[in-house]
Amino acid sequence: MIEIHHESISNIPVLHVVKEGRKNAKLPIVFFLHGFTSAKEHNLHFGYLLAEKGFRVILPDAKLHGERSDGRHPEKLIFEFWNIVLQSIRELNDMKEELSQKDLINSRIGVVGTSMGGITMFGGLAQYDWIKAGVSLMGSPSYEKLARAQIESLEKAEMTIPFSSKELDSIYAELRKYDLSLQPEGLAGRPLLIWHGKKDKVVPFQPTSDFYQKIKADYEKSPERLYFLADNNAEHKVTREAFLKTVDWFSEFLL
Repeated sequence: MIEIHHESISNIPVLHVVKEGRKNAKLPIVFFLHGFTSAKEHNLHFGYLLAEKGFRVILPDAKLHGERSDGRHPEKLIFEFWNIVLQSIRELNDMKEELSQKDLINSRIGVVGTSMGGITMFGGLAQYDWIKAGVSLMGSPSYEKLARAQIESLEKAEMTIPFSSKELDSIYAELRKYDLSLQPEGLAGRPLLIWHGKKDKVVPFQPTSDFYQKIKADYEKSPERLYFLADNNAEHKVTREAFLKTVDWFSEFLL
C-alpha cells in the first residue's frame, strides 16, 4: 500500500507519498517539481511508482501554482516565470532542511522536474551539492539563453514587456548565477538523466542537447552516470518511456 499525505513543509503545500508504515522512517528521497501552470497533483503517478521502490516522494506546489495560485491568467503569470524558478530553488533547500531536522532523510537525495520543474532542477544542481542525482524532463540548464528567447518570443507576439532594458539586464545577470550551462563543473560527476523531445516548441531541444555534448567528456570515467534520451517524435509532453526511465534512474543511483 502507498500512502499519500497532504502536508505543509516550510509553509509549502506538498503531497508526501510513501510506503504504508514508512512515513516516519529515514528514507532516500525524491523531490518532484511540476511544470508551468501545472500543480503537484498532476504528477502523482511518478510519486506512486517511486514510493513503491522505497523512496519518500515530495511533490510541492510552486509559487502561484496549485494551492498557491492567485487566479492569475497564464499570460500574466509568464512574467513571474523566473521569480518562480528562483524561489523554487530556494524552497528546495528549505524543504530539505526541515525534513533533515525531523531525521526523515539520509544523504540519498534526488530531484526531478518537468519543463519549469526540470529548469528548476538544473538550477538546484548548480547551487546544492546535497542533490545526489537529477532528472530533467524537457527542462533546460541554459537560463540566460532561455530567458532571452522568451522575451524575444513575447515581443514578436506584440505583448507588452513590463520590464525596462535595464531591468532585463539585471534579470539576466541574476540568472547567470544559477545557469548550469555556464558552470558545468558544478555537476561534479553526479548522475544526470536528461529527456527531451526534438519537436518541443516550448523549451527548445537544441540548447539542452548542446549542454549534454559539452559535459560528456566530464563523464568519461563513469559514462553510466550520464544519459541523454532524445525522442525524435515527442513535443512538449513527457512520454511513458521517460517516466519509467526516471524511476529506474533513481532506483539505480539512490537506492
